[in-house]
Amino acid sequence: MKLNFATLVYFSPTGTTRRVLEAIAAGLGCDNPARVDLTPATADHMPAVELDSRLTVIGVPVYSGRVPAVAVRRLGRIKAHGAPVVLVVVYGNREFEDALRELKDLAAKAGFKTVAAGAFIGEHSFSSEKQPLAAGRPDERDLAAAVDFGAQVRRRVIEAESVEQIPAPQVPGNFPYIERDRLTGIAPVSLADSCTECGTCASVCPVEAIIVGPEAATDTASCILCCACVRACASGARVMQDGKFEFVTNWLATNCSVRKTPVTFL
Repeated sequence: MKLNFATLVYFSPTGTTRRVLEAIAAGLGCDNPARVDLTPATADHMPAVELDSRLTVIGVPVYSGRVPAVAVRRLGRIKAHGAPVVLVVVYGNREFEDALRELKDLAAKAGFKTVAAGAFIGEHSFSSEKQPLAAGRPDERDLAAAVDFGAQVRRRVIEAESVEQIPAPQVPGNFPYIERDRLTGIAPVSLADSCTECGTCASVCPVEAIIVGPEAATDTASCILCCACVRACASGARVMQDGKFEFVTNWLATNCSVRKTPVTFL
């Protein structure tokens, strides 16, 4: 099979998943891949995207061992007809549990044929200077592994005469999937003495949970705790101030500090 083009499809509020996919594309030999960015809130209203028979790479972060619910909804707008797909989940050094299995099932429902899959590590969305969680990842070693994975996929695809000849990889995970363990009733807040009302936090929020007025107010029911607003705030005004959040970050720092490495399935 020929491989001179790929499409990257991703939900990536903090840009971590996107970086991993770009490294995989480099390994595939695709310098200028097409992109379908499911991150902006406008993706909820985009028309259905019909992809052709060329290779697609789909990537999502892992939230509590699952594909984020908002990503599930937006991936439902992507359709294919037997096109080969590489599936990627990115998690914050805890575990990816059922996320890759769920993504594979979603891809099959959309009409893709999975030819490879991988689980990579990225800085946890709850990471901070006070409590770093997989800080700085994906780092050089992670991205090198992603490039190498892309090169392996390229060889696998080129050596096959048709997508039907490529065996689908077995990925870990269970069905029914693990229940979503979501922290409810909390969200980042804006410190009034630091907020400049620039609106950056609202512009990067993937679910339009932030309204900027005299200060930035957040709808906790809509917030998915991606913390994109915290990362993007130039003045450091967006912070998490909640006992439950601190408990979770302390637990993660205590129990998930040993470096995990990418795992691929071919």
